[in-house]
Amino acid sequence: MKRDMELVRKILLETEASDNVPMVWIVLDIEGYQPELVSYHVKIMAQAGLIEAEDLTTLASFEWQPKSLTWDGHEFLETVKNETVWAKTMEVVRGNGGSVAFAVFKELAIQFSKSIFMPS
Repeated sequence: MKRDMELVRKILLETEASDNVPMVWIVLDIEGYQPELVSYHVKIMAQAGLIEAEDLTTLASFEWQPKSLTWDGHEFLETVKNETVWAKTMEVVRGNGGSVAFAVFKELAIQFSKSIFMPS
């Protein structure tokens, strides 16, 4: 499976918007995405330290659900929450082949965010 940064952002936004207690997982239903793909992204986001998540996988299904954002998850989301920052970042990434390392993606978003919120 390929990492989908649009889906990563949607998962972060939905997790942040949830009123769940962090000890309880959040059931995600993101329109246009198969549950297995969402679960895969929740898993890799947990591995990356963006979210706390629970592995609910059984013999019959693959399922990961978020519980809360981590500090790094909040920081990244604050960087990409602004629609203009997000659009500019995605435009650059798509214009250069469609995928980049997460560190590069994050740095691009930070630079666009700085240009909006801290103009020179």
